Amino acid sequence: MLYRVIKFLSFGILVLFFKLEVRGRGVFPRNKPFILASNHLSNLDPVILGTVCPRKLNFLAKEELFTKKLFAFFLKNVGAIPLKRNSPDIRSIRLAMRILKRKPLVIFPQGQRGADYDRFRAGVGFLYKRTSVPIIAAKIYGTNTIMPKGNKIPKRGKVKVSFERVSNFKGRDSYEDIASKVIETIKSL
Repeated sequence: MLYRVIKFLSFGILVLFFKLEVRGRGVFPRNKPFILASNHLSNLDPVILGTVCPRKLNFLAKEELFTKKLFAFFLKNVGAIPLKRNSPDIRSIRLAMRILKRKPLVIFPQGQRGADYDRFRAGVGFLYKRTSVPIIAAKIYGTNTIMPKGNKIPKRGKVKVSFERVSNFKGRDSYEDIASKVIETIKSL
């Protein structure tokens, strides 16, 4: 319920204040799980993806966001899963694989906001090899100027989101190969 309320309110705000433009919305499977792999420019990115995607999403989010009890409660109720970024987090990965049996999951392969595309992590490749669910690449434009790192209040501007299904995988691809192909697709959008 909370997710739907936030999605409804966010859509209105995005259209009115941020001149939202979305391309490729038709690539999402209707009733099957998928991995949504996106670039990450701003704290607004998860909200924007959750708003423009036709399906309810779950998110892997850095565990540091879950330190305040009220905010942690909110994040968990909108589908966020805490993830340790600097060490293997078996518990979170197992939970992500369970979610991918039935629901979509968002991953930011760069691992942090504003990271260079060459500094991606192979987790998306691992999850793909373990679950065989489709991967949808997303590229978000504009959130880095609307709400740059360190800012708490967004400015007016334009937000654009493009989606494309990644389908150039081969059976022998390693986790890194898969993650690299996902990153290349994101870059090309």
